[in-house]
Amino acid sequence: MSARRRRDDEGPRPLGPSLDAVTGRLGLTSADSQARLFAGWEEIVGPAMAAHVQPVRLDATALVVRVDHPAWATQIRHLGDDLLDRVAGVTGLARPARLDIRVTG
Repeated sequence: MSARRRRDDEGPRPLGPSLDAVTGRLGLTSADSQARLFAGWEEIVGPAMAAHVQPVRLDATALVVRVDHPAWATQIRHLGDDLLDRVAGVTGLARPARLDIRVTG
């Protein structure tokens, strides 16, 4: 019997540890931390900014955000360190080292 078959026979597994394993292999933070970032984004940046700036990913070194206009990129750059501090507070992780901004639209 293969190892895969034995694992399948063990029954359902909790989703959290599986997501953490996948996000870890991708170089991202834990699934819980990612969920806290996305769920708390409006609280972190405020409703007006959240309408134009969305988080894309949080990894060990950077917070990546997407903005819908270059003016919002300028605005989010001004928040820089303060934004990274807020993200660390909400996610419970170490403060990301940098902020990467991608302009779309």
